[in-house]
Amino acid sequence: MRQRRLSLLDKLITEADAVMRTVTNRGNSAGRASPAEGHTEGELSPREKAHVAGLMRVNHTGEVCAQALYQGQALTARLPEVREDMEHAAQEEIDHLVWCEERLRELDSHTSYLNPAWYGLSFAMGAIAGAIGDNVSLGFVAATEERVCDHLKDHLKQLPEDDRKSRLILQQMLEDEQRHGDRALDAGGSAFPRPVKDAMTAVSKVMTRTAYRV
Repeated sequence: MRQRRLSLLDKLITEADAVMRTVTNRGNSAGRASPAEGHTEGELSPREKAHVAGLMRVNHTGEVCAQALYQGQALTARLPEVREDMEHAAQEEIDHLVWCEERLRELDSHTSYLNPAWYGLSFAMGAIAGAIGDNVSLGFVAATEERVCDHLKDHLKQLPEDDRKSRLILQQMLEDEQRHGDRALDAGGSAFPRPVKDAMTAVSKVMTRTAYRV
C-alpha cells in the first residue's frame, strides 16, 4: 500500500502539534525507560536539590531547543534520507525531554518559563540551516551537539555524589548526543569554522544562565 504524501497543510498541522507538545510539556512519551528508573533518591540538602534542579532545567531547555532545531531542519531538508535522520534524532531527543521533565518533578521544580521563546528561535535557525543546504544543516547539528556535550560533561562534574538518578540520565544523554553529532558529520555535514562555533557558544551561555534561574 502506497503511503500518502503529506501536503503542506498536513506538515504545518504536524509541526503545530509538535510545538504544543514540546512547549506545554504535555503529550510526549519516551520510547525508552528513564535510566534513573528503579534507583533510589539520594540524600540531597536543600541547596544541592535547588542546584540540581537548575542544572536539569538547563538540560530540559536544551532538549526543547534540540526538538525545535530538528523539526525546523526536517521541514526544509532537501534529501529524504537527511529528513529521516533528523526525525529519528528528534525522537531520541523526546526521550531526553521526558526524562528531564520527570526528574524536575521529582525535585519539586519546574521547567523554564522561557522555553517557548527558545523553541521559536531554535526552530527558525534550524529551518534556515536546512534551507541553505543539507551539508550546512548537518554541520549545524554536529556543532550544536558538540556544545550540548560540553554542557553535559560540565553538569556531570557539578552533580552531588549522592545524586545517582540525575547522573544516570545525563550519562545516557551524553552518549546519545555524541552519536547524533558523529552521525551528522558522517552523513556529509560541513565542519563549522571556530568563529561560528564561538558565536554558538555565546548564545548557548545566555540560554544556560537564564534557564538555570527562570
